[in-house]
Amino acid sequence: MVALALAAVAPPDLLALTKPRITLMAVLTVAAGFALAAPASLGAWAFGTWSSFIHVLIGSALVAGGTNALNQVLERDVDALMRRTAGRPLPAGRLDPRVAATFAVGAGTLGVAYLAVLVNMMTALIAAATLLSYVLVYTPLKRRTNLATLIGAVPGALPIVGGWTAAGGTLSDRAGVLFAILFFWQLPHFLALSWIYRDDYARAGLRMLSVGDTDGQATFRQAALTAAALVPISLAPTLLGMSGVIYFASALVLSGWLVVHALAARSGMLEQVRRLFRFTLAYLPALLIFMIADRIP
Repeated sequence: MVALALAAVAPPDLLALTKPRITLMAVLTVAAGFALAAPASLGAWAFGTWSSFIHVLIGSALVAGGTNALNQVLERDVDALMRRTAGRPLPAGRLDPRVAATFAVGAGTLGVAYLAVLVNMMTALIAAATLLSYVLVYTPLKRRTNLATLIGAVPGALPIVGGWTAAGGTLSDRAGVLFAILFFWQLPHFLALSWIYRDDYARAGLRMLSVGDTDGQATFRQAALTAAALVPISLAPTLLGMSGVIYFASALVLSGWLVVHALAARSGMLEQVRRLFRFTLAYLPALLIFMIADRIP
């Protein structure tokens, strides 16, 4: 019965459950972590390295997609109250919640098992921790406390560590720096997003810092502080021998500009906040590209 129900569902709606852009971003961070921990430079990977790389991307995509789908199953009532999300498959009534839940659990479970069998157990455990902390901790906390954004940054920062361990890296200070970069990057990113859609979040009863912050001072004070913390953290890969001088200079410029945008957003003006949000979208891929560039002969 479940198989027939899944077959009857339009593929675009199942795909929409996975939040493809968020899943893609997670997979890109996995790829970056793998490339940084790989035993050889990018152009000299052996067949086994390429095989592990492909397997970790597939498994991570399944876990990320399943995690996002479970989030939509649990928040379908909230999504129905927000203009930004009311058109999603579940609140719009295009999917049966039982079918969506089956698909979500199946994708997430398959992804963890895939990683355990074809990559390694440590990577599978990190993926499982990502899924469980996002779905069972972060998702319900959004209705209870504005600290959920801080807590949610933990599962958001774990995929790059999974990529690192998939290539044979250990849970060392280097993995910790990658985690910290992802963790602190998310905070100005999501604080800006929560300000842009604060009316939606208020309507849905979600406890975001931006809800009730009439002038944006509290929201963007946190954004500026976390952006400032990212400056020394983003420079640490060079100090640990993970990257070179070009990355160091690029990270300094990128992180400095992030602080400038976060400070400008304290005005609460929507255009300044949108600039901060757009810059965070460009910041992370650019930073990772410069970091990986040193691994290309």
